Order: sequence, then C-alpha cells, then structure tokens
Amino acid sequence: MSFSSPLVLLGLVAIPVLIRWYVSQQRRRARAAQAFVAPALTLSLAPHRPGWRRHAPMLVFAIAVAVLIVAAARPQQTVAVPVDSAATMLANDISSSMMATDVRPSRLITAQRAATRFLAGVPSTVLVGQIEFARKPVLLQSPTTDHSLTQAAIAQLRPGGGGTAIGDAIVTALHALTTLAPKGGKRPPSAIVLLSDGSSNVGTSPLAAARQAKALHIPVYTIALGTPNGTIPIKRGARTVNTPVPVSSQELGQIASSSGGRAYTAADSANASAVYAHLATQLGHKKVKREITASFAGGGLVMLLFGSVLSLRWFGRLA
Repeated sequence: MSFSSPLVLLGLVAIPVLIRWYVSQQRRRARAAQAFVAPALTLSLAPHRPGWRRHAPMLVFAIAVAVLIVAAARPQQTVAVPVDSAATMLANDISSSMMATDVRPSRLITAQRAATRFLAGVPSTVLVGQIEFARKPVLLQSPTTDHSLTQAAIAQLRPGGGGTAIGDAIVTALHALTTLAPKGGKRPPSAIVLLSDGSSNVGTSPLAAARQAKALHIPVYTIALGTPNGTIPIKRGARTVNTPVPVSSQELGQIASSSGGRAYTAADSANASAVYAHLATQLGHKKVKREITASFAGGGLVMLLFGSVLSLRWFGRLA
C-alpha cells in the first residue's frame, strides 16, 4: 500500500499524545475522588464500578482517529487489471524428444494442455499466436484475439522429427509480432513464451536471436519441460532402443536472461500448467494503483459512531 499524501501520516503522532492526555485525566479523576471519599468507603458507595468499560469508548475513538488520518493520506492499493492491448506468441518444441513420457502422458501432450491453460487465463483482448518447431519453425497461427483459432493450432501439434531450431523459432516469432498492425500508433506490448526440452542444434544462434528480441523490447519466457530420466524409443536396424533424452535447461535460461525474460522449469504436468497460468496473469494484466480512501474514511466514521453508541449506552455521555 502507498499514499498520495504521505506527509499527512505525521498526524499519527497525535495518537500517543491523545492517549497520554487521557491517562493523565483518569489519574486526576482518581485523585479527586480520593480527596472526597475514604478508600475504605469506595466499595460501599460505588459497588458497581465500570471497570474496562470506562476505557473502551476512548480506545475506539483513538483507533477511529488513526484510521481517519490514514484516509486523509489518500491510501492506494496496487491491483492487476486486464491489459487493453498485448500480443503473445507461443512457441512449442515438437522434436522427437517431446514424445518422452517422463512427464505424463508425454512432454508434448503436457505442453498442449499447459498452452490451453494459458489461453484460458489471458483476457480476450490479448493477441495470441502459435508456432511449432523442430528442425525448422512453422507459423500455425498469427497472433489473434480469436483464441479458438489459436486453440485449434495448439491441437495440431504433433511430433516433427529430429532437430531443435530454437533460434529460428524466436526469429519467426519476432517477425510475427513486429508486423502486427499498430494500435494508436504503437505496436502492442509483446512477449514470446517458448517451451522446449533441449538445446538448439540447428539454425540461427538462439542467443543472437534473444539479443535481437531484447533490442525490440520483446522478452522471451522459456520453459524447460522434462526430467533427467526421459527416454524415447529409436529404431536401430532390426531392434528398438530406448535412447536417453534428458531435459537441458541451461541454454533456455541464457535465452531468457539475454532477452529480458525469465526462465522456468517444469518436471510434471501440474507444474507446467502452473507456469503457464502464472504467465497468463503476468502477460495479460498490468498493475495499476487505485485509491481506497473511501474504505478507510468509511471505516473510521463507523468506528466513531460505534464509540459514541458505547459511551451513550454505558455512561449517558459522548466521552
């Protein structure tokens, strides 16, 4: 929480002064009572003393004053609201290693389900496109607000053979994002969400592509999907051999860092969905400050009224 007029909060120093004044008044009242009544006769003259009730209204009044001072400082709360315009390109690795079942039911199916979770989490105003890549990238769907088209493209993802052209995938995504029609004279804020299980081994240098993305102010958020124990069956002559395809996250982390994005890892389907849900919130919303003065002012006035009711009910006076 922040304040538009923070200097007003200096008024809170009056609260301890008020409490000290009240305590001194209570002591003066006690001394005055002792001057007229012998201590031995106090119980017989006032058998039903108010006890804690004597101080409750004043405590409520002090809290109310503190709340009203905070209200006068115009408190603000940061909240997330849907963006009016933004674009995200999803880039999914479909190389043969994505058939590994160490992330059940498979790495690729998990990626598809997580991408669907992303679509469900972003506002309808966000443009979302889809790229698949193995040895070369393919633009399945240009960024669009018709998320049903992007969902259909996600459903088309199928294993695409050997090779992992991460750099080329980033370049293709950048082209799709930078050629979008400007809105209000400006290109919409954009980002790339790239999921893979390994390092690039063909095509453009992924780090060079990441630096290009940073120059265009388009961060790349990478997700390394898989475990060190992944394997896929590969035919070698007449027999089939389970070949290890351990996840490799180091290069993906460097890509994210070089582009101004962030790297994530996911070792199971639940974690992958959680990452995409988080990114949907992060990329589809912006943080704005909203003033909540009315809430504090209303609360302070209610407490003043409550303290007054207590004082009138118990003592027949306001203070």
